Amino acid sequence: MPFDVLAMGRVGVDVYPLQTGVGLAEVTSFGKYLGGSPTNVAVAAARYGRSAAVVTKTGRDPFGDFVRSALTGYGVDIRFVGTSDIAPTPVTFCEIFPPDDFPLYFYRLPKAPDLDIRPEELDLAAVRDARILWVTGTGLSEEPSRSATLAALAHRAKTGATVFDLDWRPMFWNNTASSDPAGARAYYAEALRHTTVAVGNLDECEVATGEREPYAAAKALLAAGVELAVVKQGPKGVLAVGRDGSAAEIPPVPVDVVNGLGAGDAFGGALCHGLLSGWDTLRTVAFANAAGAIVAGRLSCSDAMPTQAEVEAKLREATLAASAIEGKV
Repeated sequence: MPFDVLAMGRVGVDVYPLQTGVGLAEVTSFGKYLGGSPTNVAVAAARYGRSAAVVTKTGRDPFGDFVRSALTGYGVDIRFVGTSDIAPTPVTFCEIFPPDDFPLYFYRLPKAPDLDIRPEELDLAAVRDARILWVTGTGLSEEPSRSATLAALAHRAKTGATVFDLDWRPMFWNNTASSDPAGARAYYAEALRHTTVAVGNLDECEVATGEREPYAAAKALLAAGVELAVVKQGPKGVLAVGRDGSAAEIPPVPVDVVNGLGAGDAFGGALCHGLLSGWDTLRTVAFANAAGAIVAGRLSCSDAMPTQAEVEAKLREATLAASAIEGKV
């Protein structure tokens, strides 16, 4: 059977401090978690009962074994998790200064194994048949991953939903675009031609389209070929605009932030669940927004992905809170 969600790209091990409000130099204890944005999206989708798999590579090391074991434990298929000898499995450290400062330190240079995915290694039948294919901007940052990502998109040719997480990480671009994002824009444009849904924050939308104002960015993404543009606006919530003229603005869900790093991945997995469920744009994005808020209130990323019942409870809670505020006004 085709996978519900086939995510392609970054994987690694997240090492998070168990103490907050202090820098890494002072931290004395850490937790180890599965990491990598598309990997977390697959985990989040599996949490909703969706069949999910990841196309990626690890190093030939114990952390690679941990990645496979963790994915299996979360119910994510590992048949497309390869091994590369170019480097060890990446490790990412973070510092946690709630509510909005979470510096990341990536140990994936000079190049991570997940950027060693080659076009000839792809299972193109699985790529085409998956109900949702999820790719990222980081996958475009280096060869051969860039060619593999574009080959997967071209072969899929918008069969089913194809989601492009704009995912701008300039430190991964080997200086070809880090000082001038316009250098990456041509690759983003090529990916967008084969994409049905684009998701990104304001910085990422600006890299992809040159537009930063939310509605202008959404219209530019639609003009580039997508059917649904989802623009994250941070504390202002989320804007979603469809090619059919529909638009929805979802306010943020109140949350006491513990670690904001996994919120976007939770949003992505929940977005996939809504698309697969056939929900309308408003319900889908509201559900994804609430899922992101839940994970922002938890320490880890993969371990923190919520169930549907938890997200629906958070939505009810947010609705009651909003009604109470309106009543007071």
